[in-house]
Amino acid sequence: MNFEESIDLSLEGKLSEEEWGAFQRELLKNPELLSCYVEQRWVHAQLTSDQKFLAESANQREEKTSLSATETRKQGRISIFAGWAAAAAITVFSFVVFQAKPEVTSPVATLIEAENCRWDGSDLPTAEGARLSPGTLALAEGMATIQFDSGAKVTLEAPTTLRVDSAMRCRLLDGSVVADVPELAHGFAIDTEKLEVIDLGTKFGVTSSEVGGSHVFVFDGEVKVREGDTEKARHVFGGKSLHFGSTPDEPDAKIDRSDSLLSLGPDWFAISTDDGGKDVYMRRSDGSGQTGDHLLLMVKHTDLAPGNERRALLGFDLRKLNRTQIAEAKLSLKIEPSGLGFSSLVPDSEFAVYGVLDPAILNWQESSILYETMPEFTTEKIDAERFIRLASFRVPKGASHSKVEVQSGGLTDFLLSSGKEKITLMLVRETGELDKQGLVHAFASKEHPTSPAPTLWFRKHTDL
Repeated sequence: MNFEESIDLSLEGKLSEEEWGAFQRELLKNPELLSCYVEQRWVHAQLTSDQKFLAESANQREEKTSLSATETRKQGRISIFAGWAAAAAITVFSFVVFQAKPEVTSPVATLIEAENCRWDGSDLPTAEGARLSPGTLALAEGMATIQFDSGAKVTLEAPTTLRVDSAMRCRLLDGSVVADVPELAHGFAIDTEKLEVIDLGTKFGVTSSEVGGSHVFVFDGEVKVREGDTEKARHVFGGKSLHFGSTPDEPDAKIDRSDSLLSLGPDWFAISTDDGGKDVYMRRSDGSGQTGDHLLLMVKHTDLAPGNERRALLGFDLRKLNRTQIAEAKLSLKIEPSGLGFSSLVPDSEFAVYGVLDPAILNWQESSILYETMPEFTTEKIDAERFIRLASFRVPKGASHSKVEVQSGGLTDFLLSSGKEKITLMLVRETGELDKQGLVHAFASKEHPTSPAPTLWFRKHTDL
């Protein structure tokens, strides 16, 4: 934007609301431009007032020719005084608007890392190195780090919406953040809809979502957590965590996202786990309940907390598939935030898709499957006589709401040569973690209210 031209446009009232906001921010940063603006605003006010005075005087001379010279000079002095008063008022107004509220518009943080990020709905600048005033950042893809002027660093993990309030406070509207707070910034606070989390010298993480409620994880040090309007606070120390609200395992939890199952083209058709199939995930630790009716398929691998190992099973009914007509196949999955753990603690993650070979374990039921009854799926070492590795894919750090497409000759051969009407695929994460609070990856299940279920796509031979 040419801000000098914007002065004329602002005086004529021709700036949009967005342009006017940008112009105001530039005035705050540029004293020379502000001085020019105030001067031209003053001149504009004086000319406007004088023009009005001259027009009124002409009308008065025509309508009241008997007006005395003394009265005319008196009216002129009054109008000129009114013009000068208007100009002075404009000058005072400019000072009040642009100088009297630095605490609202002055920068309080810097966006120090924002590589390979996609933003959606932010009202603050999103270029790496940008200074941030109070406002909202909405990160759709990737990871970004803010350094507050207090010294606190907060890393956003997509999808996350964060409101910057001051150098010592921000509000997590949705998503996950990790805060690293030095001694000088003790007292730095992160609010959520349910919680106030106050640092007492630590590194900690906070998640907040409609599906997963709010979580606080303390990696090192101590935080004070206050729930709602209660005065009593709970202290959480390094290695401990607190959870508030619903969990992702509640089947009646709802999220407000929309998506659709898009066709790959006229030669392709789809069979999903929702077409007479089934999907489920299992956790190795204790088998505390069924997971076949959950919105998300949880997948995790860690050597630091082996009991948290999670794998997903995808069952497809292929009875309507004419395999002689198929040239190739692929698997599509929709990534969704799990609300459990932090992406910054897990590198880019490799996943593997296995096919189940053993007919004895193909008749699992998602309504009753438990770890105790089906340990074949959750043992640490994958039995090569029962499972065959078909394909792999990578999920980058900070990826969310994206679609994964898995395609390989092995996957196609397995689907077309197995001869079974119903097949099962197992989804495993092969990449480990750097911390016990590392991320649980998640994919939409057939119970998800808005995202597509796991889907197999088949392309027919073009000569058929």
